Amino acid sequence: MSTNTPNLECRMYEAKYPEVDQAVMIQVKSMADSGAYVSLLEYNNIEGMILFSELSRRRIRSISSLIKVGRIEPVMVLRVDKEKGYIDLSKRRVSEEDIQACEERYNKSKLVHSIMRHVAETMSIDLEDLYIHVSWPLYRKYGHAFEAFKLIVNDPDSILNSLTREVKEVGPDGQEVKKVIPAISEEVKDALVTNIRRRMTPQPLKIRADIEMKCFQFDGVLHIKEAMRKAEAAGNKDCPVKIKLVAPPAYVLNTQTLDKEQGIAILNKAIEACTEEIECHKGKLTVKEAPRAVSEREDKLLAEHMAKLGRENEDVSGDEDSEEEEDTGMGEIDVENSGHGITD
Repeated sequence: MSTNTPNLECRMYEAKYPEVDQAVMIQVKSMADSGAYVSLLEYNNIEGMILFSELSRRRIRSISSLIKVGRIEPVMVLRVDKEKGYIDLSKRRVSEEDIQACEERYNKSKLVHSIMRHVAETMSIDLEDLYIHVSWPLYRKYGHAFEAFKLIVNDPDSILNSLTREVKEVGPDGQEVKKVIPAISEEVKDALVTNIRRRMTPQPLKIRADIEMKCFQFDGVLHIKEAMRKAEAAGNKDCPVKIKLVAPPAYVLNTQTLDKEQGIAILNKAIEACTEEIECHKGKLTVKEAPRAVSEREDKLLAEHMAKLGRENEDVSGDEDSEEEEDTGMGEIDVENSGHGITD
């Protein structure tokens, strides 16, 4: 007995292939002799390739440090052969601005795709058909379907009722006629609105600042700990502040909030409190990166860097006690507190 299972695979955008000089989000699938094979996540996982010569502008000493199987990151499109399906990509030609724009677009598209796929699956309808009659028209009209979905939360009828499709019917005279009907049924519309309202709740932004802090006085560690406590005390219930050690003398301050401006102001206040405290003990605080909103990728890279430093510290052996005084002067803190916020 055969079952009509709906198709739940579809690209996110109307265009089947990306444009040249467009930044796209990829996932590395496998390594070859001359490059890496990747999947273009926004284009239904069609295959592309990054030649090793396109990994970095600098001399490559280690391929594994630049690209790893499973990693998700933005790259630049160099060439597209639509007939043969070949897509050449570059990691070294993508700028920071391209990366930020690509990540922002992909995160929005991924949420839209997740909602669309869930509706298609629960309503047993074809995902591409849903994209053709709902998402892609919204992309054309609003620049991104995500922007339309935000409006649907409070006013679904004005957005969705404007979407239509043409169907062919046989008239009373036996002639085929075209008829305009709503793009989706009321049942599908209700399911879509329900999922949009459930998923489109505001997401907190991550705000981060990078600092260096040193204190060469006696009990320098204690003075640094107290300065960190002062920084965390600057936060509040809606915007809590955490400060973490990366590697002496580098620290990061983090907060999460729905209000970007409030988060930046709170971190600036935390830095001021931290600076005032450490300078009381003839220490010094330098702001390396001012408070700003960071992406998931930046947050992940920081976590990977801290994990790497942790592994390197575990591999170091020697007489730690003999260097305790010197480390204190550089602002080292207890291992149990490294990578964690200060607790009362």
